[in-house]
Amino acid sequence: MPFREINSKMVEATVVPGQKMFSQRGAMLAYRGEVAFTPNIQGGQGGVMSMIGRRLANEATPLMTVEGNGTVMFGHGGHHIHVINLSGDTLYVEADRLLAFDGTLQQGTMFMGSQGGVMGMVRGQVTGQGLFTTTLRGHGAVAVMAHGGVIELPITPGRDVHVDPQAYVAHHGDVRNKLSTALGWREMVGRGSGEGFQLELSGSGAVYVQASEEKL
Repeated sequence: MPFREINSKMVEATVVPGQKMFSQRGAMLAYRGEVAFTPNIQGGQGGVMSMIGRRLANEATPLMTVEGNGTVMFGHGGHHIHVINLSGDTLYVEADRLLAFDGTLQQGTMFMGSQGGVMGMVRGQVTGQGLFTTTLRGHGAVAVMAHGGVIELPITPGRDVHVDPQAYVAHHGDVRNKLSTALGWREMVGRGSGEGFQLELSGSGAVYVQASEEKL
């Protein structure tokens, strides 16, 4: 695993010769050794077509390519950081939540309407995250940002997980999502700040939830 958690808001990554990492621009806090940082114009490991797809989807957070031999400390905006390890599966995550990730991971974009049909499109409007999301697939580690820390909730067949759309960070596995309406105690006491919608996830995998409804 290339990431070592220094504290809840900083991680350290090991960079070795011949291997790339990608990070959000402005996320480097300090480094040791011979490490180079260059703007990435090809949109990560997915190449030019992946970059074009993300730009059309408004899902193109500027990235830096990190190469060399040393260690780099990453953090951004004082946000909490959570490291997710992938073992050949696909992570679905909003681009602005990506802090850094292995260059071995294949990056792409998915239209959220394809998961949950029209309700998947509604989800994008309700969360303010758009109709597309970034995908990272393969073997490697990803450092994501969140407010107030992150908890991983398993999703198993027959045991769906319901998440406040504003608290959703990412998910992985063979998971389907749809937006459903709900009337709960928060509406009854007058909050009504979006809890009328729930993101329902079913299948087999896991969802990552932040301890806040605040956007990055």
